[in-house]
Amino acid sequence: MALFFCKTDYAISCDKRIIQVQPMALGYTPTGDFIVEPETTKMVESIAFRNAMCRLGAAVNVLTTDGEGGLAGLTASAVCSVTDGPPTLLACINANARQYERYIRNGVLCINVLHGSQEDVSRRFSGAEALSIEERFALTPWITLATGAPVLEDALLSFDCRISSVSRVGTHGVFYCQVEQIRDSGQQESLLYFDRQYHRLTAAAA
Repeated sequence: MALFFCKTDYAISCDKRIIQVQPMALGYTPTGDFIVEPETTKMVESIAFRNAMCRLGAAVNVLTTDGEGGLAGLTASAVCSVTDGPPTLLACINANARQYERYIRNGVLCINVLHGSQEDVSRRFSGAEALSIEERFALTPWITLATGAPVLEDALLSFDCRISSVSRVGTHGVFYCQVEQIRDSGQQESLLYFDRQYHRLTAAAA
């Protein structure tokens, strides 16, 4: 598996609530993977890539955090499983987002997977509505689990995580999140985003 990093990328390792930031040099191979300088590869245009990615259907999630860095929440579809040993998910967050540093400083993150009737929640946390962070949270009931990150009470699923590391790749930070607790609401519909539109996916009848 090849990893691609820019020359200015950083690797961030999280040890409990202490986060260390170190430059990631080209040729750094902590897992035996290899790194190729971007100049040596042929890449598609950004707009072509974005247009292609909008055709890749994905679950809609709200990523939340709270702690010393402050309250934060945003909508994201770039979430996927990494491994079950230890149980780890990754989530990508735009490093230019105002809330970005809050996730790093807090060291915890909850991935709230939205159910089919929560399009309004997704829009609210995407910034489509002119609401403050506090107003976005005030319109929906929340609880907390192991890490203290906000858990959406009626989300389809919630993965309560501690951030184990962050890698900066281009415009985004890739957050590796070790799952400490899972909450399943029992909802039977998932909210998906495909072709720049929301869709509701219902579980197949047995």
